Amino acid sequence: MALKVVGAGVGRTGTNSLKLALEQLTGEPCHHMFEIISDPSQVPSWTEAIEGRPVDWSTMPTGYGTLVDWPGASFWPELAAANPDALVLLSVRSPESWYTSASNTIFNVFDAAPPEMRPWFETVRTLLRDRFCDELDNPTAMMDAFERHNEAVRTTIPTERLLEWNATDGWEPICERLGVEVPDTPFPKTNDTNQWRADLGMPPLG
Repeated sequence: MALKVVGAGVGRTGTNSLKLALEQLTGEPCHHMFEIISDPSQVPSWTEAIEGRPVDWSTMPTGYGTLVDWPGASFWPELAAANPDALVLLSVRSPESWYTSASNTIFNVFDAAPPEMRPWFETVRTLLRDRFCDELDNPTAMMDAFERHNEAVRTTIPTERLLEWNATDGWEPICERLGVEVPDTPFPKTNDTNQWRADLGMPPLG
């Protein structure tokens, strides 16, 4: 199926909440990094893309109506081109809060991933190196990469096709752009830092 939403925001910008929200709004599955962790059969096709081999973006990822988070967020140009009618949703937050959150979660996974998933996370490290930055312990380098990524999306995607969204914006901007009614339930709020760490078997902070 064609994607209705291409999420261009990187991990730790509210992407898991967005996943749940988009699934509620569209009634279709939303792709997120957790989909790959729970279904390792997806690893080979994403590895092909990350290593620069040809993939058919018009059929990838198969079976999803929307997409958010890494690795898809780093392929937003290809996905946007392959799904010309899709809304491009750029989820954002301040660079400082993003780096703090990512440092306490995503950046730790390379040392703490289950043994069976370590090859995949080494591939993710390649993705960061080639399409973002992999100087994980360098706040300035990583925040600069975060801002470059977001600015590239802003300057490339036409305004009428782009929605820049912060978690505090909630349902309304997304529903307006998708042409659907605003649900009468609170916007999903999930996957905070300690929940993320618990899901990977890591101790809580603080």
